[in-house]
Amino acid sequence: MSDKIKLVCEEGTGEYYTTTKNKKNTPEKMRLQKYSRKLRRRAWFKEDKIK
Repeated sequence: MSDKIKLVCEEGTGEYYTTTKNKKNTPEKMRLQKYSRKLRRRAWFKEDKIK
């Protein structure tokens, strides 16, 4: 079962990406490097719940 998650920028820009994740295969929280349009470079994004 895939769940929707939100990837929030760790640098405090307020940007986020939404994606899906299979919790059986990856039970730990995701942390990915994605492109930040506000910073104009790649930054770390961490998993957060969609409210």
